[in-house]
Amino acid sequence: MSGLAPVDTTFAITGREQRALGVQRAFRMLFLVTALLLILPVVLILGKLAIEGGPHLTWEFLTEKPRNGMKDGGIFPALIGTVWLTAGALAVAVPLGVAAAIYLSEYARDNLLTRAINSAIVNLAGVPSIVHALFGVGAFVGFLGFGVSILAASCTLAVMTLPVVIVATRESLQAVPRAFREASWSLGATRWQTIWRVVLPNSGSGILTGVILVVSRAVGETAPIMFTGAAFWVRSTPNSMFDQTMALSLHLYNVSTQVNLGQDHAWLPFSVALTLILVVLAMNAVAIGVRMRLRGRKKW
Repeated sequence: MSGLAPVDTTFAITGREQRALGVQRAFRMLFLVTALLLILPVVLILGKLAIEGGPHLTWEFLTEKPRNGMKDGGIFPALIGTVWLTAGALAVAVPLGVAAAIYLSEYARDNLLTRAINSAIVNLAGVPSIVHALFGVGAFVGFLGFGVSILAASCTLAVMTLPVVIVATRESLQAVPRAFREASWSLGATRWQTIWRVVLPNSGSGILTGVILVVSRAVGETAPIMFTGAAFWVRSTPNSMFDQTMALSLHLYNVSTQVNLGQDHAWLPFSVALTLILVVLAMNAVAIGVRMRLRGRKKW
């Protein structure tokens, strides 16, 4: 035994390191369980909707109008109305939000006015949707004379989602390296030419992130459109921005609380909710596809 070589313990794990590895494994397991607990409700909800509403999600359900007190028929007017409202909100919120973000990021100095604007944006993001609805009634329906219409509802949704667009766009603009701007200025470009040809093209993916968040929120809101442009039931799909329309979110509320469905039509709210989720996913998929394509063009 005396002839055996001594064991090299230079790289052996000490007791302290073993305890540290045990703590690391424990926290990793804790974070894994937390993530699963967050995902589990979503999976259960989607599973419930798919089981209860999926079998009734037919082409006729998507293309027919409601009838028999909304118990029969389909959701075509609500589906088209949701597209109208979301498109109108995007048409107002995205240009205004991007313009405000460009001013705050590229032109504004750090002074009292800028800090007040930033504080207002943060506070606006925390205002309850019912307050936005009352503002929409007073500002767009009454003061501007839009009436109870798609235009008034879209403007209300735009005001509610403006902070999301502004914050996402500003963060994306500030992520563009300053060296890009300095290189453009050194070649004689003006500040606006630099923003238009250098900064905005390199921040498009971040701006689309804000658009995705706007779509997700605008499609699912009920209170802002209930008082400004959405109706319980209309005879036809809208022809202009000054018409009223049905919407999937309000239609879901109506068939869940205002219509006596009975056991034969208990599936209806689940089908409407499933359609609403699929609409959100479809709109987001388009924006995500464009964002991925823009990210693929980046050289930095």
